[in-house]
Amino acid sequence: MAENGRESLRADCSRCVGLCCVVPAFAASADFAIDKPAGQPCPNLRADSRCGIHANLRDRGFPGCTVFDCFGAGQRVTQVTFGGRDWRDDPATARAMFDTFAVVRPLHELLWYLTEALALDPPPELRATLAEAAAETDRLAGGDPESLRTLDVDAHRGRVNPLLSRAGDHARARGGRPGVDRRGAALLGADLRRVDLRRANLRGALLIGADLRGVDLGGADLTGADLRGADVRGADLSGSLFVHQSQLDAARGDRHTVLPPGRTRPAHWTALPLTPVRRRPPAPVAGRRRR
Repeated sequence: MAENGRESLRADCSRCVGLCCVVPAFAASADFAIDKPAGQPCPNLRADSRCGIHANLRDRGFPGCTVFDCFGAGQRVTQVTFGGRDWRDDPATARAMFDTFAVVRPLHELLWYLTEALALDPPPELRATLAEAAAETDRLAGGDPESLRTLDVDAHRGRVNPLLSRAGDHARARGGRPGVDRRGAALLGADLRRVDLRRANLRGALLIGADLRGVDLGGADLTGADLRGADVRGADLSGSLFVHQSQLDAARGDRHTVLPPGRTRPAHWTALPLTPVRRRPPAPVAGRRRR
């Protein structure tokens, strides 16, 4: 894997040239205060590649920026692919850097998921296949700008996702039967406090604004689940699978929320009321014995 393993999949803005503030497009909404076309620098981006309102992004109407994660693609493109050059140097450099970042970023996200999958102690055959997929993904991400420009990321993702799903299913089955399958379910604003979500499949579920207070999400697969505005105060995510930091940053939690190892408590959670949330036992699922 590029650089030094897991650390290479953490964003290091000090080694990037503000690519995440230039490459993506965003539209004026609850997440962004303004419209910005792709490839155009955000007006808040300073000449030193720092955000001029970083400490006040939420208050200034840019919560969407606080939940974006490049998974280390920014520093890889800047320091490795382009040898420390800046997109401001010339238009050709800029176009090539932007196109490269747009490809390396999803590849690094896949690398993050593959790294997490390998840490779940999958069966030997699956572990070997996951390791091969990680090596191939890293090799692709290390390509030159021309090869990256023509790379079919969706096709590669299509080959990797079934492996990640298998790893998640195996981990969910550990210690008992897998939980409910709510993969891709639209659960916007749903009250899930009495739903048994232990070892549930919530891959790609829309949990925007869902009430998950006090819910035990142990063993639940949250790959790609949309947790924007989800209330996870008092919830136990310590054993949840594939939870990355930006998902937590998008949710609403407090000091009673139990985090997965290696994740940090978002600063904006401290502004929420610290009302104790008593965990309720989940309602029994029809046809299944309570454990």
